[in-house]
Amino acid sequence: MANVFISHRGVDLDPAERLSLELRRRGHTVWLDEWEIGVGDSIVEKINNGLTDSNYLVLCYSEAGSLSSWMGREWMSALARQLDGAGITLLPVRLTGGEPPAILADIKYADLVADWPGGIRAICNTLR
Repeated sequence: MANVFISHRGVDLDPAERLSLELRRRGHTVWLDEWEIGVGDSIVEKINNGLTDSNYLVLCYSEAGSLSSWMGREWMSALARQLDGAGITLLPVRLTGGEPPAILADIKYADLVADWPGGIRAICNTLR
């Protein structure tokens, strides 16, 4: 099963957690900030460890607007590592709406807004 890092906006925690639980129920190991970062932890260290240990980064688009600065750092890091052959794959997901960054516009995304069950199936078909 896959190690999956979920990158989302804070305002989208509920649907991001729903997505994370769906993936976890299917046997995948899921890194979600709310589950992994505790009081007193180094946020940067925890995120770095989560990204390093993941095979996939699920980038959740949001109707709340453009991607946050934390998300930008997460997906740009994953994309750079993917292009260098580091064994991580970026999976765009339309979680609550929004559009992909221009550099990712040619990558097919899972659309959980239009079809939640179908989007989950599409994500899981990609995870190995």
